[in-house]
Amino acid sequence: MQLLGKIAVAGLAFTVLCGTAYGYANLHALDEVTRDSVIGDGAAAAGERPADGSLDILLVGRDSRTDQQEHPLPADVLRELRAGANGDDLTDTLIVLRIPNGTHDVKAFSIPRDSYVSMPGGKGKINAAFGRAKAAEAKRQRDAGETDKAKVTKAALTAGRRGTRQAVEDLTGVEIDHYAEVNLLSFYEISKAIGGVDVCLKEATKDKNSGADFPAGPQRIQGAEALAFVRQRDGLPGTDFARVRRQQVFLAGLARQVLSAGTLTNPGKLSDLIDAVKRSVVLDDSWQLLDFVAQMRGVSGGGIRFETIPVVNRDYRYDPDKPTATAVQVDPAAVKSFAANLIGSPPPSTPAAPVTVDVTNASPKGGLAARVSGFLGEHGFAKGVTGNADARRTSLVRFGADLAQRGAEVAKLLGGLSTQESAAVPPGHIEVVLGTVYSGPGTTGGGGAPAAGDEPITSDGVVCVN
Repeated sequence: MQLLGKIAVAGLAFTVLCGTAYGYANLHALDEVTRDSVIGDGAAAAGERPADGSLDILLVGRDSRTDQQEHPLPADVLRELRAGANGDDLTDTLIVLRIPNGTHDVKAFSIPRDSYVSMPGGKGKINAAFGRAKAAEAKRQRDAGETDKAKVTKAALTAGRRGTRQAVEDLTGVEIDHYAEVNLLSFYEISKAIGGVDVCLKEATKDKNSGADFPAGPQRIQGAEALAFVRQRDGLPGTDFARVRRQQVFLAGLARQVLSAGTLTNPGKLSDLIDAVKRSVVLDDSWQLLDFVAQMRGVSGGGIRFETIPVVNRDYRYDPDKPTATAVQVDPAAVKSFAANLIGSPPPSTPAAPVTVDVTNASPKGGLAARVSGFLGEHGFAKGVTGNADARRTSLVRFGADLAQRGAEVAKLLGGLSTQESAAVPPGHIEVVLGTVYSGPGTTGGGGAPAAGDEPITSDGVVCVN
């Protein structure tokens, strides 16, 4: 399936709403945006400070060749977007925005579309949660005797959105307060409405499947070009994980462009932007936009930082009967810890004496030990010795009997590593050995610190990516 990237476009809803806080008088025009009952009774009320310490918004990009009313896109549009006629019900972009109480320091994290998780119907890739729930509800409606196709479709779409929300909540431990969804056409229209987004590539690239054909260096993209930028995975180092960084850097640029005076003070651009949102974005029906934009007035163009959840194995062979089938293995406990730490939650335990973590790199990734040591330092551990060792495949966390709880915490922070109690570890120390298959914090797509040569992605400036 070539239309997989769908886009960091889900963030459109957020950036549009933040931007219109400055064009407050025009916001009433967004009353016509499509709504759906996605959240239920647990939604955060207007002005409420959520009990978990953060207002959490799930941004979804659907792999769909339809508009928000499920009408098929015209053939000429599909040709321009290189989308093809056949699509399915996948959510190929999942991003959670965490807006902590009392601050405008917004954190956003991506969930790889192939993350292998538990959900109704059995384990599977998280991007299939939408389609599973949608199909199950459509069948239930028909079995109950419903013959009105429009009613069946509406109920099935609501179930798909709720199923996606639930899968994200179960994986991350984050209670989703609001939901925003876009698809292929909405991304195309909104990127054109704002006059394009500034991006930068480290090298020139060309890919016939996505339609990507870009020179190296800084450039402004919109419409079909923007779609190709975030769709491309073939020929990129890290494939899907490189595409996640493409999505993040595009979304950062989108936020910066929407919040710029060139958009907010231009009546024509602002009107086009609002029209595009009305035509294409779906929001949960509990979201009070006027109250939300009032809360978000303090968000600046540089106020969003992007990360990715920690992963255990990017090449997880989950089905012995299909040895070539792969997914992204994740540890739900590590993901929950990662998400909680984004809003400043303290470590689960804080001993009286500091715990020092020594990190050894047994992989070919240059500088990995230092980056992981820095990541753990940000989470309350003292930085110990870092260095390299002979190559080994698996990673390991070793500790003395008295530091078993803290050792388990380190293992979770790093993506769910194996642990071993050892009397050989010096008192007050924990030892981490990073194997060749390690892909947690400190590596691209693993959460925490970026990999060597990869700058952190924020909406404060243009970051060059692969």
